[in-house]
Amino acid sequence: MMPEAVPTTYFAPAKVNLGLSVRGLRQGGYHELHSIMVPLTVGDELDIAPADTLTLRVEGADLPADGHNLVYRAARAYLDAAGQPSGAAITLRKRLPLASGLGGGSSDAATTLMALARLYPASVHLPTLALTLGADVPFFLLGQAALAEGVGEVLTPLPVPRVPLVLVNPGVEVSARDAYTWLDEEEAFTPPLDVEGILAALTSRHEVPFHNALQDPVAARHAPIREALTALADTGLRSPLMSGSGATCFALAENDDQAHAAARTIQARQPGWWVATACTL
Repeated sequence: MMPEAVPTTYFAPAKVNLGLSVRGLRQGGYHELHSIMVPLTVGDELDIAPADTLTLRVEGADLPADGHNLVYRAARAYLDAAGQPSGAAITLRKRLPLASGLGGGSSDAATTLMALARLYPASVHLPTLALTLGADVPFFLLGQAALAEGVGEVLTPLPVPRVPLVLVNPGVEVSARDAYTWLDEEEAFTPPLDVEGILAALTSRHEVPFHNALQDPVAARHAPIREALTALADTGLRSPLMSGSGATCFALAENDDQAHAAARTIQARQPGWWVATACTL
């Protein structure tokens, strides 16, 4: 039996989409995307240690701890691909709200892959393995902001500056599958993002010329998302937008002090919401 090992703690960052264009529907039901994805300074944590078998424990959320959990599936996929007979003892501490458009599950899975590759080195191509787990998982292997195209797997690193922002989740869980279904029903596909314009506006005081193709169909069905966008704008923050398929919305701050003040104001008005400050990485 393997002696009990001290676990290593890993940070699994959240992400926001600084714009999400859905260009159209591809064969097989996938969508052609054009999005700027940016990791943040907030996220989940994982403790991972070598063990005889694979086990998962989840803290902070009511999630399964078996093959229905993306972390477990990622670990199982890596161990099998590496031909590794040993396992890992994994504890997932959820800090992010569930089904929130922040990529928490995908980030947790990518972090698991990278941790196990360090623990059990093998000739495994992580990006290929990551794509079998979900379209957003390869992005989190990259570790920096990127333009995501295709179904999200074609990644081009981008020089996104440090920008403080405020995140608000009004407690609504939105299924990405539903969000894309509603978009398809309306055929509300959108043109490519103005990437240069977005990057330039991040460090100015102007509104950022981005859009999220999923925002209108999702917000039309979820009033709390409309309320979250209004709350962000009412505190003087810039360019409020829904991230991914929602329900988390964000807006940009001029500095850390403005971000913290706005977050306190929103939290006081809406004590039941999840509110956080963060910076782009």
